[in-house]
Amino acid sequence: MKNYLSITDIPDLDIAIQEALEMKEAPYAFAKAGTQKTIGLLFFNSSLRTRLSTEKAAKNLGMEVMTLNVNSDSWQLEFEDGTVMDASKAEHIKEAAQVLSQYCNILAVRAFPTLENKAQDEAEVVFTAFTQYATVPIVNLESSTAHPLQGFTDAITLFELTEQCRKEGRKPKVVLTWAPHPRALPHAVPNSFVKTMQRLDVDFTITNPEGYDLNPEIAKDASIIHNQEEALKDADVVYVKNWSSYVSYGTVIPQEGNWMVTAKKLEVTKQAKVMHCLPVRRNVVIADNVLDSEASAVIQQAGNRTWAAQWVLHKILKNG
Repeated sequence: MKNYLSITDIPDLDIAIQEALEMKEAPYAFAKAGTQKTIGLLFFNSSLRTRLSTEKAAKNLGMEVMTLNVNSDSWQLEFEDGTVMDASKAEHIKEAAQVLSQYCNILAVRAFPTLENKAQDEAEVVFTAFTQYATVPIVNLESSTAHPLQGFTDAITLFELTEQCRKEGRKPKVVLTWAPHPRALPHAVPNSFVKTMQRLDVDFTITNPEGYDLNPEIAKDASIIHNQEEALKDADVVYVKNWSSYVSYGTVIPQEGNWMVTAKKLEVTKQAKVMHCLPVRRNVVIADNVLDSEASAVIQQAGNRTWAAQWVLHKILKNG
């Protein structure tokens, strides 16, 4: 593995899950893998779990960590070629990426979409530029359309949560349900979750209101049900996440009914465990009576962020 830009960069997801869980049991087994190596974490947007779990993972491997909040701590970057740079942007990505590559052995980048221009967001301008001009491996800490570290984390967590299903010899039913949010949110997390589920042996369903279907090139042949109660029936795991409209790109479309996940709604499931990438707005996205119950797996899920990142970084370091 040279770069980690998509969940599809993991060749065998089942093997990767097992190896990540072994790291969870023995966090310092590869404590010298990153000796005298440095990772640079570049954040164009805010972060809590992604930043700290990736720092922790790198340090578990013996790496040095340098973190830069790009928009507040450095020169504003220009990404377009041929631009006359006589405005606010003082440095071009061509120079910046090459310079950073001299300081770091791996660069990890987080850059959210604008949710204003679909074509520009899907072009992944920031990540395309970094992969083009940097001379070291690039790790995606969340881009406009993907959050592959979260996707891998979700795969690890799902494996832990569905042990009983495996004992019973059946596929777990996993439901990705849209939930309301006051702001327009990106598609990165649900996109990566869908791609992850497509690589696992699960019975997978997406449920969302009309007008909120994900990019059909991502969803492909996934079962999409616009009735939340019907979709949740007999679910083993319920993944809750908001996303803005894809068709009416980046907008919040009013919907009928209340899509917030509550304990009452979970009564039709098989005592389903509930996942969410966090942060979560209580009593808007998920009710207190779910988050504060044994059904909630969000803390376990957040903890697994370290092992997903550690597995990825270790594979890149092994590749040299």
